[in-house]
Amino acid sequence: MLHSHKNVDNDETADAHEKKRAKNRSEIGEELRKHRFNLEQILRNSNITPIRCHRGYGYVCCFCAKEFPQPADLKTHTLQVHSEKEKARLLDGFLYKFHAKLDITGLECSICANTIDTLEEFINHLHKIHDIKMHMDIKNQLFPFKFDNDELKCCICHNKYQKFKSLLEHMNVHYRNFICPDCNAGFINRSILAEHSKKHMLGVFACGICSKVFDTLRKKQSHEKFVHDDKKLPNKCGHCGEKFKDYRKKEEHLVSVHGVVHKRPECEACSRSFKNQKDYNLHIRRLHLMDKRHKCPNCDMAFFTTGELKSHVVKHTGAKGFQCAVCHKSYGRRKTLIEHMRIHNNDKRFKCERCGVAFVQKCRWRGHMWTKHEEHV
Repeated sequence: MLHSHKNVDNDETADAHEKKRAKNRSEIGEELRKHRFNLEQILRNSNITPIRCHRGYGYVCCFCAKEFPQPADLKTHTLQVHSEKEKARLLDGFLYKFHAKLDITGLECSICANTIDTLEEFINHLHKIHDIKMHMDIKNQLFPFKFDNDELKCCICHNKYQKFKSLLEHMNVHYRNFICPDCNAGFINRSILAEHSKKHMLGVFACGICSKVFDTLRKKQSHEKFVHDDKKLPNKCGHCGEKFKDYRKKEEHLVSVHGVVHKRPECEACSRSFKNQKDYNLHIRRLHLMDKRHKCPNCDMAFFTTGELKSHVVKHTGAKGFQCAVCHKSYGRRKTLIEHMRIHNNDKRFKCERCGVAFVQKCRWRGHMWTKHEEHV
C-alpha cells in the first residue's frame, strides 16, 4: 500500500513539472509573438535594414543571402529590391533565437520623415506619436548598429572593433536581459546564455575518437570539431570560398592571397597597439574599465582573473603548496618556486655591464650596483 502511495506522489510531481514546462513554453511563445510584431512595425515604418550575418567578406542580406562588402550597399539593396511581402514572409522564420541585427544608420521614420537617433527612441516614437501599437512590456532583443564611417564602433559606448563578430559579442554588455548565475555576464537572449553556460559545466568529458579528456563539454566538442572532423572547416574565405580549419590560417590566406590589410587595434586612452582584438579587449577591461569581478573573501581587494585571486589568497592562508625537489623549500606560489629554481640551475641572467659579474637574483645585482658602483637601478 505504501509503495502505491509513493507512485502516486511521483506521478503528481511529474505532472506538476510538465505543467510548469508547458506554461514556460506558452510564455516564451507569447513573448516571441510580441517580438515579431514589434519587428514588423519597425521594418514597415523605417529605413532600418536587418542583417543576417557577416561572413568575413561582407554583410549578408536577410531576404536573398547576397553579400555586400559595405553596409550601405546592403541597405540600398534591401530597400530597393525587396518588397513588403518578402519582408512579411521573413518574419515567419525570423527571430527564432529571439534577436535580430539591425542597421539603424541614418534612421528615418517613413511616416513623418523625422530622423531619430536610437532604436529605443524610434519604438517610442511609433507608439506615442503615430499611435502604432507596440508591445512595450518585453525586453528589447534587437541589436542596433550604426555604420557612419569606415570604423566599426558600438553605437552606444563608441568602443572600436576590427571585426563585426567582436562588435556583435560586445553588444551583450549593453543588453543584459539574461544573467549568468556563475560569472554575472549578461546576454540578450536565452539561447546565447545557454551556449555560454556550457563554459561552466565541469566534469570529465572524454573524446570519442582519441584518448584526450577535457574538464568541460565545450572543450571536448571544440576538440572533436577542429581536430577530428575534416569535413567541417568553419573558417571560409569570403573572397574565393576556400575553407580552413584554423582561423589564423584563414587570416594568413587573406593577407597573402587577397592582400587584405588588418589594422592593429590601438587603445585611444594610452596609444598602445595590439596584435589582435582579443588582446585589445583584455587590455581595456583590465586597465581602463578596472574589471575586477573576482573579490577576495578575506579583504577588500579584487582581481581581474581567478589566477590573480588564488595567488593573492595565499597571503591569508599561508599555504605553501609548491616544494623545491632539490632543497625541499616550500613556496606559496608557483612563480616564486620557478624563480627559486634558477639558483639550483645557476641561471645568472642579471649581469653587471660595468665589470661583467652576473647574479641569479635581481636583488643581488641591484645591491652590487650600489655597493660597487654607487648606482641606483
